[in-house]
Formats: sequence, C-alpha cells, structure tokens
Amino acid sequence: SNSLNNFSRGMNAAVRATVRVGLYTGAKVYFVHEGYQGLVDGGDNIKLATWESVSMMLQLGGTVIGSARCMDFRAREGRMKAALNLVKLGITNLCVIGGDGSLTGANQFRTEWSTLLVDLVKAGKAKTSSHLNIVGMVGSIDNDFCGTDMTIGTDSALHRIIEVVDAITTTAQSHQRTFILEVMGRHCGYLALVTALACGADWVFIPEMPPDEGWEGHLCRRLADQRARGCRLNVIIVAEGAMGRDGKPIGSEDIKKLVEKNLGFDTRTTVLGHVQRGGTPSAFDRILGSRMGVEAVMALLEATPETPACVVSLSGNQAVRLPLMECVQVTKDVTTAMAENRWEDAIKLRGKSFENNWNTYKMLAHINPPDTKSNINVAIVNVGAPCAGMNAAVRSAVRIGIIQGHNMLAVHDGFEGLAHGNIVPITWTGVSGWTGKGGSELGTKRYYIISLFQLSLLSPLLLSPHQAFMGGLELVTAREKYEELCIPMVVIPATVSNNVPGSDFSIGADTALNTITSTCDRIKQSAAGTKRRVFIIETMGGYCGYLATMAGLAAGADAAYIYEDKFGIRDLEMNVEHLVQKMKTDVKRGLILRNEKCNANYTTDFIFALYSEEGKGVFDCRKNILGHMQQGGTPTPFDRNFGTKMGSKAVLWLTEKLKEMYRHGRIFANTPDSACVLGMRKRALTFQPLAELNEQTDFEHRIPKTSWWLKLRPIMKILAKYNISLDTSEHAHMEHVIKKRVSMPAPLIKKHKEEVEEEEE
Repeated sequence: SNSLNNFSRGMNAAVRATVRVGLYTGAKVYFVHEGYQGLVDGGDNIKLATWESVSMMLQLGGTVIGSARCMDFRAREGRMKAALNLVKLGITNLCVIGGDGSLTGANQFRTEWSTLLVDLVKAGKAKTSSHLNIVGMVGSIDNDFCGTDMTIGTDSALHRIIEVVDAITTTAQSHQRTFILEVMGRHCGYLALVTALACGADWVFIPEMPPDEGWEGHLCRRLADQRARGCRLNVIIVAEGAMGRDGKPIGSEDIKKLVEKNLGFDTRTTVLGHVQRGGTPSAFDRILGSRMGVEAVMALLEATPETPACVVSLSGNQAVRLPLMECVQVTKDVTTAMAENRWEDAIKLRGKSFENNWNTYKMLAHINPPDTKSNINVAIVNVGAPCAGMNAAVRSAVRIGIIQGHNMLAVHDGFEGLAHGNIVPITWTGVSGWTGKGGSELGTKRYYIISLFQLSLLSPLLLSPHQAFMGGLELVTAREKYEELCIPMVVIPATVSNNVPGSDFSIGADTALNTITSTCDRIKQSAAGTKRRVFIIETMGGYCGYLATMAGLAAGADAAYIYEDKFGIRDLEMNVEHLVQKMKTDVKRGLILRNEKCNANYTTDFIFALYSEEGKGVFDCRKNILGHMQQGGTPTPFDRNFGTKMGSKAVLWLTEKLKEMYRHGRIFANTPDSACVLGMRKRALTFQPLAELNEQTDFEHRIPKTSWWLKLRPIMKILAKYNISLDTSEHAHMEHVIKKRVSMPAPLIKKHKEEVEEEEE
C-alpha cells in the first residue's frame, strides 16, 4: 500500500481496509512508508503489515504510513531501484493512494515494468520476469480528479470549512460585516462551490467559471441588494485558484478592497489554508476509504497482465472501476478547457455532480424574481420527526419557487397545521440563514390528520420521514373522493432513519451518522486507559438498520445488530467469543451497536446483561443509549447540499407538472406520475410515483423491502475479523470515462478516443 505526495483525511481508513481484506484473502501485505521515496529507498521503508498494526487507524487524520514528494522516482534509475525492492519481496500488486500526479507516476511504473525487469535480470539482480498490477485510489481534498463524484478527504475538508463558516456567520451578523473566505482549490472549485451552496453565500469565485466582464459592479449591487432586503451579513467564497476572464488571479484581498471602496462595508478576509487538511475524518470519508480499499483489493486479485491500470471511484452510491489514464486525461482536459476559455466545457468535464451543483448555485444566487406572477400556490409541509437539513431544503424550495413566480406558502406543524389552516406566506428573506439551522423551523408533528380536504392550496411539497410517504399515499387515494387533491405532489425524504422507499439516501441521515461516529470515538477513547472494556451502544432508526450498520463501518464496530439481518442466541454467543479472543491481542476493547428495534426480545438491556455475564473475568461492559441527540445539531455539508439540491429539483418538477396539467383555466392531476417521491437511486435523482412504491414497502415496519447498504455488512464483519464469505457476484466492472460523459463536446470525444488508442498501443 503506497500513499503519495499530499495527504487527506480518510486515507488511513483506505489503508486499514486494504491491509485487512488483503490478509483475509491470504495475501501478504506490505506498508510502503514515505510514498515513492520509500519505494526507491527500500529497507525499513517497506514493512510487513499485520492485522493489529491498523487497529487504531480509522479515526486518525492524515496518513500514518507517511507521504512524501520524490524526485528520484521521476528518473528511470529511481524506478529501477523501486522495481528491485519490490522484486526482492515478491510484491506483484501495488495499491497507490494519491492525486493525478501520483497515479500517473504509478501507471508509468507499470508500463515500464517489463523492461525494468529485463535490465534487472541482465544485471543478475532478478531471476525471472513477472507482471505488476496497479490499482489507484484518489486521495485529495480538492475533489479535482475526474471520474469520481468524491475523492477521499473532500467531505472531511468541507466539515472543517463549514465549521469555520458557521463561526464566522455569528460574528458577521453581530457586526453587520462582509466576510470573504478563501478555501483550497488551486485548479478545482469544488470546495468553494459546495461551501457556497451549504452556507447560502452571496457570491462564489471558482477557476472553472470566471465571472463575466463587469462582475465588480454586479457583485457590489448584489451585496447592497441583500443589505437592503434586511440581511445583516454578506458571505463571499473564493477558491485559491480563482481568476478573471483575462486570466489574472482574483484574491480575497482584491475583493475586500473592491467592497470597501465601492460600498464602504466593514469587510474581513479569512484564508483557511492547511487547517482544511487536518483533523478527524468524517463518517463519509471513513466509509468511502473502507469501501475503496475493499474494491481495490478485489480489482488486484482479478487483474491479469492485460488488465489496464484502474482507479476505484464512486458514482452515486456505487463503487466503479475506471481506466486510470482515461481519468487522468479527462482531468488534464479540464485544465486545457480553462486555458482555452471554454468554461462550459470545463464545467461539464468535471462531471454531472459538479455541473448540478453549479446550476443549482446559479439559480439560487444569480437570478432575480420575475416581475409577473404565475398565480400558482405551492405549500411546503414538514411531517414526522425533525432532522438536520430540512431547513436547507425548505430555503431552496422557497427561493426557487419565488424565482418561478409562484406564491410560496409555509404550513406550520405538519398535516395538523394544514388541517387547521396554520398556513402563512413565506418570502425570500424569510428563509435567510436557514441552511445552517438544525431541526425544522416550520415545525412538524409525528402524526397526521387526513381530514383536510377543504383545500384551496396547490401542489404540496412534503419533507419528512416515512409518515409523509404514507400520508402522501393517503392523499393520492383520496383523490377519487376529493377533487381538490387532484394536484401535483412531491415527497422529499428527510429522516435520520433513511427508511423512505424510493431513495438510497435521506436528508438528515448523514448528520445523525456523524453524531453517532464522533460519539463512538469518544467512548472508545475513554477505554484507552481502562483495558478490557466492551461498549454496547443503541442507535435510532426504528426498524431500519442503516445508522447502526454505517456507524459500525465508520467507527470500526465488532458487531451491529439490526432488524433486516436476523440474529439469534448462537450469533450473540459467537460475538461474545470473538471479543474474548480479541482481548488476548493488543486491542483490548470492543464496540457493539444495536438498532433500537432490531429485536423485541434481545433488547439493549438483555445484550448488556448477556455480555456482562459471559465476559466475567475477561472484560467488563458499559451501555449507552444515544437517544435524541442523533436528531439534533447543525446539518453536515452533505445534508445542506443534498437538501438544497432536492428542494430545488422538487419545485422545478412541480412547475413543469403544473404547466402540463393546466387545462381550461384549472389544474387537474390524477395520474400516478403526478404524485412522486424524489430520491437518489444509485447515480441519479429520480421521481418515482408513490403508487408504484407500494410493492417495495414493508408498511408494518416502515422500511423498504430491499436496501443497498445491506451489501456493505459483510465488509464490516470482515474488517472486524470474522471468518465469513465475501460475496463478489456484484463487484464493480471496468467502465470508461468517455462513455459516461456522453455530453462531452464531439471534438473532445474524438481526441479522447485517439489518445486512448495511442495509450493502448
């Protein structure tokens, strides 16, 4: 395992998973310390890895095996030394974690491998020739590598940035200041763009899309307009590589001077720098690193001498394998497009996720409400338990609705408020600052009353857990009796449980997952001095085991009990024995997670008593019920961004449906596709009719009948050293970046094909 150049949080999770899955398959696994320099120098820089050597890695930032730039590796002589060191140890598979430069170097090393070995054999330093397999994982906080939605470390960097933004916001509001925040991103504006979406920034500067000519006047007018609307602060986000159309850099100090000179606003700048790299990795980065590590080992085991070097990537929630050099070439094409002033091409080449973020930002920040109204009412209702990210979705929905010319209405206290007419207009400034607020500003109720058919409202947009899904179904069913309900409706999943059918993710689940993970870290740390201790922790989720499973992966749990994966007394007995054996190693602590409704008889108290009794003399137990702290707190960057995009897309869909269903001066919608759930399925946001999701729903337990994340449970068990079989029937297959980017300009597609053919030759 080889970590190169810069580092990012989450790399250690990838190293841990690579080591443990490699050992699980029976392979020898080596650490290469200090990147390519360690590969060239050899000796103690290349050490055999053991299971216990990665036990404390998961929650650590940076990379414990070191990272370094290496000039020696750029020369053939240096690569010859690296090849010799690998041959001596019989290493024929190399897993490289780094950016595009590091991965390009790895591919060159592989391409030269046969000739390097020929020279070594001639010199008598090697006996026989062999082939070298290489797989890459991308570790970069900038998210600047094309072919993957997220690189390892990006989410953690966003956590640090948003933490700073939230702190700055309170200061700016108190003093009515303008704050300019400069974030990393020399060649890629992902961090700046997502930060702008997540905090509702007034302006963002990114390298891929320089501002239009005359932007200085436009920026000042926008800031002045926001103050005139009653906003007490302005926030501007700048990527460090931001530039104008003339190619000149745009720095935070330049913007500060402009604002102070033209507007006289009290303005401050903050340059975050390397604080974005350090700290504890987020739950997402731990899970991403773990999944990528497992997939990397699978790719190496299945590789042949003819298999091209690949990089393991993330698309939606799917792990995919892509040809390494295709991804590197597309990444270089972005730089070329920017140098040639082809800004739209640069945005498209960054990928669909980046493009969607940019389009959403443009709609929310740079379009003024129209002069003419649509005479359409859109009501927003929060139903069920509150969760972090709901307010971001409401803010986005309200502002996009106003931009479309609609009358936006807020329904307070859920369906009960709708029944009792607790409905008020909501304005553009009425949702200012909502992206960073937890809970539900509109108020919500866990129950609903379907006796509300005196409606003069149009098109409800429902944000909530399973209750809104069920309530939506009842509204659709009641259309036969109440004509007023023949209006378009959309449900946005928003629940910490992540149990809404039709969506792989729900708003709020990521925030809850990070809360659980950070709590588990603290609980485990408390056992650092007190050895031989097992912690049993109960999580929320109803009957859905998403939180327990994903927190188990992120926190390195020894077991996670959930309703969907049935267990009995024999399984509990096996888990106790597993912990007894673990206490004989250097890691003398255990972590058990239990979903709150996984089993009516095997309660948290029962499991605690069982473990306490069976572990007597070997370990003692403690239990923790996390409770409603999982629903609170400020939303994570993911939930803010996800909620913003979901709210925007939902209102745009409602607008199209309203136009489509408008007949003879009225709206009449009674088709199945006029009442949908908006959800993320694999790689895209999709609208699915509520009626069609009936068959996919276990109504008794309020969970979907199938869940994608259940396939990750074997990974958690293998990483905890259980001897189970790993199902590889649905492993990722090699895909092509060119085929994925069908919207790429024709000249670039032709250019790509020619370059790939040359590379293969």
